[in-house]
Amino acid sequence: MINYLKAIKIINKVFLNLPNEKISIQDSLNRVCAKNILSPSTNPLANNTAFDGFAVLAKETKGLSKKNIKKFKILKTIGAGDNPKINNYLKNSSVEIMTGGIVPKPFDSIVPVEKIKYYPSEKKPTHIFVDSEVKKFSFIRFAGEDYNLKDVVVKKGELIQPKHIMALTTLGIRYLYVKKRPKIIFFGTGDEIVDYKKKNISNWQVRNSNNHYITSFGKSLHYQIIDGGAIKDNEQSKLKEKLKKSLKSDIDIFVTSGAISAGKFDFIPELIKELSFKTYFKGVSIKPGRPIMLSKFKRKEKLFFGLPGNPISCAAGFRFFIYPLLRNSLGMLKEKKFKAQLINKYSKPKNFTHFARCLINVNTKGLGKLQVLQGQQSHRVESFVKANCWGIFPGGKEQFKSGDIIEWVPLIPSC
Repeated sequence: MINYLKAIKIINKVFLNLPNEKISIQDSLNRVCAKNILSPSTNPLANNTAFDGFAVLAKETKGLSKKNIKKFKILKTIGAGDNPKINNYLKNSSVEIMTGGIVPKPFDSIVPVEKIKYYPSEKKPTHIFVDSEVKKFSFIRFAGEDYNLKDVVVKKGELIQPKHIMALTTLGIRYLYVKKRPKIIFFGTGDEIVDYKKKNISNWQVRNSNNHYITSFGKSLHYQIIDGGAIKDNEQSKLKEKLKKSLKSDIDIFVTSGAISAGKFDFIPELIKELSFKTYFKGVSIKPGRPIMLSKFKRKEKLFFGLPGNPISCAAGFRFFIYPLLRNSLGMLKEKKFKAQLINKYSKPKNFTHFARCLINVNTKGLGKLQVLQGQQSHRVESFVKANCWGIFPGGKEQFKSGDIIEWVPLIPSC
């Protein structure tokens, strides 16, 4: 049995080499960017106005005041989307311009419409009066101040979100490269497992929750998840045939729950060995989820994870082992962990890492407070439902007291 940090080091080296795919940005939401996306142009394309008003040449307003007023001739009106070209510029001229309109040369500044006095009338003006100096570049949005040519728009490893779609469409980017969505098949095992729809069950039976939790967890992260169903203890050959068939498909990761420890009916390790998988570890000093196994198919880029059968152990195995591996495989940065102040004491064996179901709250001072919930046994689901995060209690320490700073992560990652 190895410790959690060593297991993570192995996972960091064993990640999948997922291929890149070229897709339309319209299909890119929640996909992981495979290459840096560079801006093909500047944005804005040209200087434009941030305000409704009149464009003037700032130097022509020098020395103006309430006692020294100048009249500027109105040459034309420019709206957003209009061609800004002018052919009849004269000294002391101006152009009426609406927000977003392109500022034609040689104008360099905007006088807001609220400060304008018209001549001979507001309804039919031919000129405007300016009675103060205008600072150069007032209310101007500069070409390229948002994006310059070849600026990075989306970084490799970023998850494409609606904010990225805004930028990509603004810049006219139609296609991008993303990582293939990892494809995972999940099998539950055990004679005790029955369909969750079954109304009345014997007291030695357990309704299947692992298959439904793992598939819903994976779908919430936009992975391709296949529910392989539940395999009875006497159906080893059935699982073997299913795995053999899957090895010829585009499935990337095989996951099972149960039959992974050292009992009479724990057949998974031997079965995986028969299928030519190389095992990297079996058993990690964690709770919940100690009997966990990682193997790699020797002839192809395919992985196998054996997770424990208890619901919370299975959930922790996916959250703290498979999820980090998938982030690595997708080229994403390591998940950010948060910190909070523990409000109740907690104890554990010194050499074990514990993933505790916790509640994180923010007090009136904006400080995160972490509460370890009651009912931490791996078969108890109620505390999992009440929790909103996992508290991470690392190996090397037995006692944690109120006030200690503890790392935590959400139950379900946001990406």
